[in-house]
Amino acid sequence: MTSTGPLAPRLPSPLVEVRDDRFARHGLRLLLKRDDLIHPELIGNKWRKLVPNLAAARGRELVTFGGAYSNHLRATAAAGRLLGLPTVGVVRGQELADRPLNPSLSRCAADGMRLRFVDRSTYRHKSEPETLAAILCEAGAEGAYVVPEGGSNAAAVRGCRALGEELRGRADVVAVACGTGGTLAGLAAGLAPGQRALGIPVLKGGFLETEIQTLQERAFGTRTGAWSLDDRFHLGGYARTTPELDAFAEHFEQRHGLPVERLYVAKLLYGLATLAEEGAFARGTTIAAVVTGRPFP
Repeated sequence: MTSTGPLAPRLPSPLVEVRDDRFARHGLRLLLKRDDLIHPELIGNKWRKLVPNLAAARGRELVTFGGAYSNHLRATAAAGRLLGLPTVGVVRGQELADRPLNPSLSRCAADGMRLRFVDRSTYRHKSEPETLAAILCEAGAEGAYVVPEGGSNAAAVRGCRALGEELRGRADVVAVACGTGGTLAGLAAGLAPGQRALGIPVLKGGFLETEIQTLQERAFGTRTGAWSLDDRFHLGGYARTTPELDAFAEHFEQRHGLPVERLYVAKLLYGLATLAEEGAFARGTTIAAVVTGRPFP
């Protein structure tokens, strides 16, 4: 599934250096780990997290979860189309059922995903066995393989370990934007001693520390690797942005010719630039920023 066929990846993904004054004037090197180039439709960490789950599903229908702008839902729907697998997307917000689909959910539907909208209270309890069973029954998907929100489970975390292994010896700090934390959990496990991983959460709430540790324990038996979080750069929460962030992303695009995805990548790069200005990194540090996605057309 991984080396040939419709999910064949470009691995290892390219690692390129960019000259950016916001880093260079502090004696820092900035590298971009172009995971957005792994696959044209399962982009970046979505490929790394989904492929192990697709292997575990063994051709069964897939059920997964997400919000109205979920990159994970889009990637799962695309994988289903490419592999000929039925998919169900459970979307947070019953009120959305009677509204026109946004471009993200429209793409999911076009790829054959059956969308099921649930109220927000039920969605919060979706991981509880009784609630999950009711959701699957209502969707007519009792025998489906369930992938959690964001695709983050033990299989996905083990899949993301290869990201860290590809970066061994290439950078002092490897930074990634975090939604559900699975990519950071695996990345940190794959890095070499002396390297550290930095997560920039794009959701507010300060809950990811525990979530990531739990994911690592399920995948590897214990917390592993050197990793930390800086949760100051969510800018109000998921899918929230500010004029300052937009201006930063536009400037980065123009300077380096890289389309900057706003929900994750822009916040990552903005956070790193702010940390550089604050003196958070010693002179001579090489930072690798993982580009996990690209703008949705």
